[in-house]
Amino acid sequence: MSAQQVLFDAPGPRARRIILIGNIIGVLIVLAIVAWIISALADKGQFAGSMWAPFLESRTWEFFILPGLLNTLKAAGISIVTSVLFGLVFGVGRLSHSAPIRWVAGVVVEFLRAVPVLLMMIFFWLALGSSGSVKPQDAPLIAVVVALTLYNGSVIAELVRSGVHGLPKGQREAGMAIGLTRNQSLRNVEVPQALIAMLPALISQFVVILKDSALGFIITYPELLQYTRRLGVGEGNVIPSLFVAAAIFIIINFALSTLATRLSVLLSFRTKAKPAAKGSIVMDAAST
Repeated sequence: MSAQQVLFDAPGPRARRIILIGNIIGVLIVLAIVAWIISALADKGQFAGSMWAPFLESRTWEFFILPGLLNTLKAAGISIVTSVLFGLVFGVGRLSHSAPIRWVAGVVVEFLRAVPVLLMMIFFWLALGSSGSVKPQDAPLIAVVVALTLYNGSVIAELVRSGVHGLPKGQREAGMAIGLTRNQSLRNVEVPQALIAMLPALISQFVVILKDSALGFIITYPELLQYTRRLGVGEGNVIPSLFVAAAIFIIINFALSTLATRLSVLLSFRTKAKPAAKGSIVMDAAST
């Protein structure tokens, strides 16, 4: 008997009908709200051709959309790299056999996960601006990257820890049986396998980083959302400008999600296509 069957019984025909009716009602309510919003915007002339005409001009893309998109990708790209490094360091720290290291890494990770990323952005932006340690024009980017790194790096650290704990115990036991220390087994055997297993969740966190980079407009970082807001104020089409920004974010996030799915399938296929003898993974890692 599975754990799911122990926790609750499968719904019967009557319960399934009730669930189906509830889902249909929920969808109809959502569609009605969307239709009402679209109708209200149409009455205000937000879907008129003149509102969308600026997006057919090259200057709009040259001076607003593309610069904002490049700044967004710049902040997100740097934050992704630094978040992964931060997550690996503190994730391995939480798995260390040394109690002080585990305690320090745990306190840091739990604290950073509890602090809102926007609060960290504002804090570092004000701190950098008042300290004068960096150029004023560089402070917003640094604040965005540091805040995204600390918050998302702590989440990735937890992914690393849970990924390693989800591996079969035989991996560590086999590594130690051939002479690897606990730290060597962790670095060479367990963490690499955990990274492959958590790849979909990892790329999903990259999507979060990309979306959270839009918060940078609050601290004057010139990312895509701020550029589109400037365009909307100048052209008098704020709502269409925000629609375009949202569409760009959706396309990029969908591409990242698709990449995560394909990488997961590819890695799973390669793992199955090359079956290894018992303990061979550990032996390969030990030889490196």
